[in-house]
Amino acid sequence: MRSTLPTRTTHRRTVRLAGVLLAGGLALAACSSGDDQPAASSSVPAHATFNTADVTFAQDMVPHHEQAVEMAKMVPDRSTNPQVLDLAQRIQAAQGPEIDTLNGWLQDWGVASDEEDGGHSGMDRSGMGGMMSAEDMFALQDSSGTDFDRMWLQMMLEHHTGAVGMAQTEIADGEDPDAVAMAQDIKTPQSAEITEMEQLLQDLSTQ
Repeated sequence: MRSTLPTRTTHRRTVRLAGVLLAGGLALAACSSGDDQPAASSSVPAHATFNTADVTFAQDMVPHHEQAVEMAKMVPDRSTNPQVLDLAQRIQAAQGPEIDTLNGWLQDWGVASDEEDGGHSGMDRSGMGGMMSAEDMFALQDSSGTDFDRMWLQMMLEHHTGAVGMAQTEIADGEDPDAVAMAQDIKTPQSAEITEMEQLLQDLSTQ
């Protein structure tokens, strides 16, 4: 009867084949594992700690600031009031750079800006954080002198009040430390400017 036990040669071949298969399997597993892992440079954003409140704050504050800057740019051609001119210049100087910073955060977080993701694109933003409607902006653009000063102060006061509310929400609910710090930097000076504008409106009422 022929023996069914494997010879030494057959056994050695079997061991070598098993070793090759095992090595190949490990290599494939390593490649597969590597493919599933994103590159370190792209998986860790510059601002690694953020939440939905931070994203909402940045997405909403960008158009909010943009409208404030637009309103501030109207002042030199329509007002001769030195206090209004000074306030408009301060608003533009403060909020212009903040727009760039906010957009940078959204890019770092891998989140589209509000206009890019269609969140409010094409919609009337009036009422959102004290933002003016298109009709309000046209009316402001068509005014001049004391009438412009009064309308501009009233609108900007409402606009600032909305911004302070948005900042307070971010301070309470936000997680990204830089975003929370900006919210505080918005809240403090704009609260002071609200008081300033209230006084300017009171002064105009006596003219």
